Amino acid sequence: MVLVFAQWCVNHGLDPEELYRRAYPRQEKNLLLKKAIERTLPKEEAGDISNDTVLNVLSLFGNGDLAFVVFEEIQKFHSKSK
Repeated sequence: MVLVFAQWCVNHGLDPEELYRRAYPRQEKNLLLKKAIERTLPKEEAGDISNDTVLNVLSLFGNGDLAFVVFEEIQKFHSKSK
């Protein structure tokens, strides 16, 4: 789940740690997230991860707060493209 989230962020030019901090401001650094970020590929080499996929995975694993932050970013993408 964490790697899917981190790769989605990289694919969209977003900082996964910053989004995670927005969702969980009281938590300390997430070592699992840091390791996942180290395993991400450059955007050009990575496969596409759809918005629906990342939202579903986050929800499935009980990360509703993070899914909400991701949804906000998706809304920003859509408002910029109009």
